[in-house]
Order: sequence, then C-alpha cells, then structure tokens
Amino acid sequence: MKILQILPELNSGGVERGTLEVAAHLVRNGHEAVVVSNGGRLVERLERSGARHLTMPVHRKSLVTLLQVGRLRRVLREERPDVVHIRSRVPGWVAWLAWRGMPVATRPRLVSTVHGFYSVNAYSAVMTRGERVIAVSASVREYILKNYPAVPAGCVRVIHRGVAPEEFPRGYQPAEDWLTRWRGANPALAGKRTLLLPGRITRWKGQEDLLELVAALKARGEVVYGLIAGETHPKKRAYGEELRARAAELGVAEDVTFLGHRDDVREVMAVADVVLSLSRDPEAFGRVSLEAAALGRLVVGYDHGGVGEQLRVLFPTGLIPVGDASALVETTLGVLRGSGRPGVVKAPFTLAAMCGATEAVYRELVPAR
Repeated sequence: MKILQILPELNSGGVERGTLEVAAHLVRNGHEAVVVSNGGRLVERLERSGARHLTMPVHRKSLVTLLQVGRLRRVLREERPDVVHIRSRVPGWVAWLAWRGMPVATRPRLVSTVHGFYSVNAYSAVMTRGERVIAVSASVREYILKNYPAVPAGCVRVIHRGVAPEEFPRGYQPAEDWLTRWRGANPALAGKRTLLLPGRITRWKGQEDLLELVAALKARGEVVYGLIAGETHPKKRAYGEELRARAAELGVAEDVTFLGHRDDVREVMAVADVVLSLSRDPEAFGRVSLEAAALGRLVVGYDHGGVGEQLRVLFPTGLIPVGDASALVETTLGVLRGSGRPGVVKAPFTLAAMCGATEAVYRELVPAR
C-alpha cells in the first residue's frame, strides 16, 4: 500500500509523533509512506525511517490555506496513494476538498484520526468525514458519536496511542552522569518524596491542584517536593506568575520547582516517586500517564478521558474523582505507603498494537477499490 498522511507541521507533539511512528511501521512492513506538512525539525527523522516528506503550507489557520486545495489534488493524482490519512483540522479541510473533487473511481480512500475533544462546530466536523474515523480512546469515540450523530458508529475504530516498551522499559534507571547532573541541579530534593506533574503551563492541566496537594501533605508532616515539568507559552506567562504567587500563598514556594520544558521527561519520571495527571478537562489519550506506567512508576490521575481508561486497566488504585482534593491527598499517601505498582503495559496500549491496528484500518479500505 501507499499511504499519505497530512498534518500541519513536524516539530513536536503527540500527533506528530504518531504520524512518524505509523510511517516507520509502514516502511518496515513493505509499504510506501508519504507525509505532507509545512515541515519542521522532525522531517529528518521521518526521512531516516524511509518515508518521504512533501512540504506544503497547510498549517495556517487561515482561509488562504485553502488555496492549497488544487495543488494537493495534483499531488494526489501524481502520487496515487491508496489512502489519505488526515490528522488535523486545517490540513484536513485542504485534503477533504481536494479528495472530494476527484473522480470517485480513481480517488484514494480517506481515513481521519480524531486526536482530541475538538470544539463542536462545522470547522471540526471535517475530522469525522473519513470513510473510517479513528478515535484515540473510547472516550473520544463516545464524544464523536454524541456530537456528530451523522457519523455511522460502524465506521469508527478505537485505536489507543501506544508506547514502545524498549523506549520506556519497566524499572528504567537514568545513566549515572544524568543522575549526577540532576542531583547537582536540584539539591532541595534530597531525602524527599517527589511528586511530578508533566504538562505545559495552562490552566486546565492542574498545576494548582499539585500546589494544594503539596501544601496538604506538608501540613500532615509528610516530607514531599513538587515538580512541574512543562513549557510556558509566551501567552501563558501571566498564569505562570499566578501559579508562583499561589505557591507562596500556600507556603510551598520552597517546596516546588518549575522545571520548564524538558527533553528528558522519561528520566525525570524515572526518578519521581509519583507521576500525576490532574487535567481538569479530560485528556483525549494521556501519553504521559501511560509512559509513567510503562516505566513502573506510581501514577495518580483523575478518572476521566483516556487517563481513566488506562488506569482502570493498569493501576486502578491511582484513580480519583475529578477535582476531589481530599481523595487526591489520601490516594497519593496510599500509593506512597503501599507496595503496588502499575501492571505491565500490553496491547492495546503498546506502539506495536497501535501501528498494527492502524495498518488494519487501511487494509479494510484498500481491497474494496
């Protein structure tokens, strides 16, 4: 098969990573993989896997981007892919309009992946127009069927995002030189139980809940330290300052470190005592909680969205009702004092399962041509 995936850019993020993972899987299994995007720092990695990249400005949220429809249609005629896979809304509109304008008998089949709980409107509806619609969790499938009733339930496939056990091996320990640098940079952690919340600085990710958790545990005599790992977008700097003011107000300014953006989140998770997922809005999938569980780390998270689905299978002890501050404190204490660990990550939460299931969706459509 020849599969063409289209997304805005190839810089960073879960959508981008999944695109590269599927492309590499296709090449390893004898297929041809093409990716259309505006480019980015991951293009080199994509091409090293044996896939090809076609640069096209399909990333801007502007009507001007629709001028690319004719150009993409020409690309589809020249490349003749078996399947076009759309992964984001703006390039999704470009791809769908280009695809719709082709003769039914000769155009490729169309697949879309709904990666999140998009706002419900005509703009987002393009992500449900694939002949097969992939949902990254059962929660997203329910969201699609509830908000887009015209989508046939039989066309929706749940394919959870997956982790590679070799990349996040259970019991992983960072290299000694990394540990030396980490301890040197963070001397305040010595002798304390660390609570890590990975996630960009934005109001719905739950950083304030972590601050309150640290304060509550400290008030009960626990020796804990909070770590917040995530970048602060220039537009969110005011909220970052608000969080620091809240930490001071709670009396935990000396018990929490804002680590900023990290390229070594795996290593930071491996040395943390508890990894938290406290997003007030449901995560469509929740890659961080799954990666932490794969490493065998203790995970505590709110019971909704993809994180709830994961932990119900892997570590139900770590589940708490959304926003329940008392349950957050008691559950965190419980897992710290207990001996349980998350179960071994298996299908459907592995990278191999994700890529294999995606290839199977393509195969559903291609023989019908």
